[in-house]
Amino acid sequence: MTDDPKPATEATSAATDAVTPSTAAPDGQMARLADEIVTALKTIYDPEIPADLYELGLIYKIGIDDDRAVTINMTLTSPNCPSAAELPGQVENAVASVPGVRDAKVTIVWEPPWDPSRMSDEARTVLDMW
Repeated sequence: MTDDPKPATEATSAATDAVTPSTAAPDGQMARLADEIVTALKTIYDPEIPADLYELGLIYKIGIDDDRAVTINMTLTSPNCPSAAELPGQVENAVASVPGVRDAKVTIVWEPPWDPSRMSDEARTVLDMW
């Protein structure tokens, strides 16, 4: 994953979001698109856990290239997750529905493995995991 060329804009989940503006896009346009993508991701919940995928820390990388194609690297809480067949499609559909997104592609990754330390404070509060 570290050898991949960096897309024009990247938002990374795990505690903070890093957004690098595209040189080809007008000021703020890619940052706004990244925010709208994150908002769409926050509508998808693991059916067994009352927290959204983004706040759970399951979204590792969001890449937006200059022509608005979005790539998402995500993981699951376990390789045996019963929702493994549905969640990637739900993520693709939610992101593809954001105005301005040309295409969305999800890749499931297992490195680094997910653990509860990747959850946001919001998810920890909802799950009472302090």
